[in-house]
Amino acid sequence: MFRTITACSVGWLTVSPPSCLITSLACSTFHAVDLEVIETIKRSTRPYFVLQGNVCALLAAKDHVNVFLYDGGIVPDPDGIITAGHNNKTARTVAFWQGDAINGPALIAMFRQIIADNRAGGWRKLKPDAPAGA
Repeated sequence: MFRTITACSVGWLTVSPPSCLITSLACSTFHAVDLEVIETIKRSTRPYFVLQGNVCALLAAKDHVNVFLYDGGIVPDPDGIITAGHNNKTARTVAFWQGDAINGPALIAMFRQIIADNRAGGWRKLKPDAPAGA
């Protein structure tokens, strides 16, 4: 299912229109994907979704929202939804701007894989080139 970002509001977080929809989508998506995922606030203001480690964080910007996927760069992205951090060692970004279509199935597949990896010990354990004790 694809959704298009439009104006909306989220009670617990003051965000711009694109930010609030992805925040709402992320909240509902995580609970649909896995009921054990917990929403929390880290770094004073940042919404994080965690399950045996970070799954993702949301960062609302003036005109878009970034979803930081804490996957160690090992989760496949066959649909090409990653927009930044392609070579990062810890997290990659999916940015959403007002009017963007959100590829829900691709995002859900990535969330599911990150959660499965976390349950298997986390990307630092699973990543073949991760330094010892990372």
